[in-house]
Amino acid sequence: MDTRYEIIIYWSKEDDSFVAEVPELPGCMADGKTYQEAVAQAEIVIGEWIAVAEELGRSIPQPAGRLAYA
Repeated sequence: MDTRYEIIIYWSKEDDSFVAEVPELPGCMADGKTYQEAVAQAEIVIGEWIAVAEELGRSIPQPAGRLAYA
C-alpha cells in the first residue's frame, strides 16, 4: 500500500478530535483523539480508499508529494 499521499491534520473543536484529510483522494479522511491516532487511521483509510477504487475500476491518483495551493 502506498501511503505517500499528503495528509493535512488539524484540530476540530466541534468533533473534539484531530482530523486527517487526504486531499489527493476525494472524500478520504479520518480522525483520532490524538495526532498519532489520526495519522494511523488515515493510513488505514488510504488503503481502503484505494481498494474500493480498484474494485470499482476507478483511476487512482499517484502521490504528488507536496501539493501547491493557489
